[in-house]
Amino acid sequence: MPSREDFLEAVSRASALVERAGGEVVVLDAEPRGEDMRARLERLFTADRQDEWGEFLADCAKFDREIEKEVRTGKFTAAELDEEEQNLERMQRWFREIRSRDVFVAPSQSEAEQRLKECVELLEDYAERVFEHGGGR
Repeated sequence: MPSREDFLEAVSRASALVERAGGEVVVLDAEPRGEDMRARLERLFTADRQDEWGEFLADCAKFDREIEKEVRTGKFTAAELDEEEQNLERMQRWFREIRSRDVFVAPSQSEAEQRLKECVELLEDYAERVFEHGGGR
């Protein structure tokens, strides 16, 4: 992984956990051999993040479809709102986790950020409808 402060902190925490459990840890610093290898590392690392962002964007689309279905069927209940709020919170955590690893800023990161904002707005609109229909808490 790239030598960044947040990654180094994670390695330190993981090392401490292993040692507390009685294990042994060896941490090494490595440098790519030349710019070609540095570029390859960046390309591979970014490709992995791009794949993760693709999964995240698919989950955003699934969230949209779920909210649209609830609106279409008139399911404006507090229980459904709670469930969708939990889904959104999970997506927000997932977004933060991917972004923390996306050190080279994969092309889909900005699209994912925009889609997450749209999901927040969609849930806010749905919440208003739930309260309008008397299904609020």
